[in-house]
Amino acid sequence: MEVVIVPDAAAGGEIVAEAMARLLRRKPGAVLGVATGSTPLPVYEALATKVRSGAVDVSRARIAQLDEYVGLPADHPESYRSVLRREVLEPLGVGMAQFLGPDGTADDVQGACEAYDAALAAAGGVDLQLLGIGTDGHIGFNEPCSSLASRTRIKTLTEQTRVDNARFFDGDIEQVPHHVITQGIGTILEARHLVLLATGEGKADAVAASVEGPVASVCPASALQLHPHATVVVDEAAASKLKLADYFRHTYANKPDWQGI
Repeated sequence: MEVVIVPDAAAGGEIVAEAMARLLRRKPGAVLGVATGSTPLPVYEALATKVRSGAVDVSRARIAQLDEYVGLPADHPESYRSVLRREVLEPLGVGMAQFLGPDGTADDVQGACEAYDAALAAAGGVDLQLLGIGTDGHIGFNEPCSSLASRTRIKTLTEQTRVDNARFFDGDIEQVPHHVITQGIGTILEARHLVLLATGEGKADAVAASVEGPVASVCPASALQLHPHATVVVDEAAASKLKLADYFRHTYANKPDWQGI
């Protein structure tokens, strides 16, 4: 696992956006897996700037959703489909025809999960999956003790995750759904490149456990240690609990510029 320590969130967003741009220059029809939340916003802003300047073409790219609330209508402002339309698709000028996502309103939720895994496979798989990390180490909505071999499925959110997400629902935890569809850890690990972005001191313990701790389901993000091409991009605050931080800085500083992440 490569760890890249950056000065701030904007620098992290630029590094990840450039990795996406390089991928799209090499493979214009690439599938980009995207995450929601405040952490990845600098990535999407930096990528949109590149698109507007003509530095990268996203006209053939496809955008794949990581997770979704169960029961929220697709047009609900906090359904992840709506969030991604506002924060990713519209700024990039990408239409819904290029979007892949699970149906959180399906009568047969398990069937919708299986259909989404099949759709990702039919699209050729995810080329680059952007991930955030929860304060408890979750990725996607794979809460602690999720199976490391899990597929896309329905999950029940922990109280902590609902508390963390209440800020998107006017601070009212009662508005936060209890259930979600999420790509499983096994599904996530099938992406060709995993990029985890974390910023802020509140993520420091989870980052340290994921990077330097044992691979264990109690910290789902630790599964990235099993992937052949996983990159963790963190600001100084999120890196503050890493014992090998100086080594990570040294290795990245001496990496050839052409190699990227």
